[in-house]
Amino acid sequence: MKRTLVIGASANPSRYSFLAAQKLNAMGHPVLLLGRRKGLIADKEIYVEPIIFEDIDTVTLYINPSIQPSYYDYIISLNPKRVIFNPGTENPEFENILVAKNIVPVEACTLVMLSTGQY
Repeated sequence: MKRTLVIGASANPSRYSFLAAQKLNAMGHPVLLLGRRKGLIADKEIYVEPIIFEDIDTVTLYINPSIQPSYYDYIISLNPKRVIFNPGTENPEFENILVAKNIVPVEACTLVMLSTGQY
């Protein structure tokens, strides 16, 4: 199971970040949540301040590329194996930075990856 941090998590059930967090949790992946507002997804707390979590395998992004620069150092400090850029979050600049740090950028949809067994 891949310990996953969802950045851009929302307690709004109509948001893709909510659906992804629920599906990750349902499939047994340990999920950590970071968002703009406090809340819960599947009894997991949404943190509003970046926390240095240990043993993160995957970071999956649900934030606009225009606000991603403020997360670059934070994400790199977690040393994940990969960062998933969900549709609408693609960011070539950050992807290049990740490659230089030996972190694999993946342009894909977390929900589709989970549904097709590619996660």
